[in-house]
Amino acid sequence: MNKKKPETFVLSVGGSLIVTKDGIDIKFLKSFRAFILKQIKSGRKFFMVVGGGQTARTYMQAALAITSVPAQERDWVGIRSTRLNAQLLKAVFGRQAHPEIITNPSDQINTKKPLVFAAGYQPGHSTDYDAILLAKANGIKSVVNLSNIDYAYDCDPNKYPDAKRLETITWLDFRKIVGNRWQPGLNVPFDPVASREAARLGLEVAIINGRKLANLEAYLEGRNFHGTLIS
Repeated sequence: MNKKKPETFVLSVGGSLIVTKDGIDIKFLKSFRAFILKQIKSGRKFFMVVGGGQTARTYMQAALAITSVPAQERDWVGIRSTRLNAQLLKAVFGRQAHPEIITNPSDQINTKKPLVFAAGYQPGHSTDYDAILLAKANGIKSVVNLSNIDYAYDCDPNKYPDAKRLETITWLDFRKIVGNRWQPGLNVPFDPVASREAARLGLEVAIINGRKLANLEAYLEGRNFHGTLIS
């Protein structure tokens, strides 16, 4: 894991980092803002696709508690949640950010700003897939998936004590774990639809705990890091 990295990255920022069951994680946002501003000074640029996290789950659960809600409608609830979270991050970074929240990840973005924020696009997949499309449209080969886990596993470690930690894995083997189908609220390390497209494009995806910023910095600098590398 010592390859030299490009200076522009796509970050898929899990909504679980932004909003927890206790509300918006202001402490994390302050640390994350300081970290990204430091990276910008080093010459790096970031396309950040922001997830819905707890906000999306709370609204979906509320809808389902009242009536049966079709999957597409639940997806739209999640998509609107990602746009709210993306707007929050854009506000936090101010003038460093591109003025628009990108909702079509297939657009090529021409901007002098070091930060571009994007959110959910269409039903049928998560913001992980949007991150892959954004990378494709803008010629970026590395996508970093930031969530609240240190590694991906071959099965749910909360249910299976003998779950195997994955440090490096091929797309072929990873897709056997996550499957091929997406459903709103699905909790997997990386969206099955996104995994299929990333494999087709030959992209590298790193799954890293977004709260461990020194570790993220190690990846950005091409040093050894703790996480899962899929390629």
